[in-house]
Amino acid sequence: MIDPIKAQDWIEQYVQPFVGRAGISCIVVGNEVFNTNNTQWMSCLLPAMQMVYNTLSNLGLQKQVTVTSAHTLNILGSSYPPSSGSFRQDLVGYIKPLLDFQSQIGSPFLVNAYPYFSYMYNPNEVPLDYVLFQPNPGMTDPNTNLHYDNMLFAQIDAVYSAMEALGHSDIIVRISETGWPSQGDPSEAGATPENAKLYNGNLLQRIEQKQGTPVRPDVPLDVYVFALFNENMKPGPASERNYGLYYPDGRPVYDLGLQGYIPELVSAAASSKRAFYLITLLVLVTHGIMHAP
Repeated sequence: MIDPIKAQDWIEQYVQPFVGRAGISCIVVGNEVFNTNNTQWMSCLLPAMQMVYNTLSNLGLQKQVTVTSAHTLNILGSSYPPSSGSFRQDLVGYIKPLLDFQSQIGSPFLVNAYPYFSYMYNPNEVPLDYVLFQPNPGMTDPNTNLHYDNMLFAQIDAVYSAMEALGHSDIIVRISETGWPSQGDPSEAGATPENAKLYNGNLLQRIEQKQGTPVRPDVPLDVYVFALFNENMKPGPASERNYGLYYPDGRPVYDLGLQGYIPELVSAAASSKRAFYLITLLVLVTHGIMHAP
């Protein structure tokens, strides 16, 4: 995508015709690029983002559509307490110019945040209620005296601290992926429908209340829930195939209480019709309440 001709062809074909109708507001260039060992990809990420942005500018779309990239929390070298959040030293050389560019164009910093993994790897040390937004004592950051009653908000504030350490308090963090699997392998602690319902349901309530994190209480979280459907052919552990809110035929995996946000499924027998109605969730769910990519 660092070829300007290919970039313009792609945007003219896949973005420009749909900006108004589909409400496209952001192009995500790459997903978790810094979680690979491919330094060539890492080096190409910023030039690719710049090329896409320049093409949008040439087409007069830069005020409607911005450019960013999505990152795993593994880019952090430290995340506890949140005020001590910092990026990995081996990635600072890539991330600092990326932040400079995103600050210049006003685009959000996207993170894929999964408190589930912290619990799965350390179920005897990480309180389940803390990761599920359930009532719990929480933790207080000793440096800021800010109190956290859930892990997701602590993770996001660790990212804010890491960006501030590189000179940027002017970039908003958005959650490009989060979720909880409803099923997993025997070794995957906590992957149950009950926990998935609690995590996503409690998260939805926080978003409805327009809550921000303790560091940014006046900035409501913008969250994309992963995922709309289970992916039965996805490789890897069982959890990877069971993040969906719905089965591919449109049946809910568990009742998340979304009836108020999606059209009623008018035919229990017509799976294709169910799938059609569920896909409208992408468009009909109110912005600021819940997003599903």
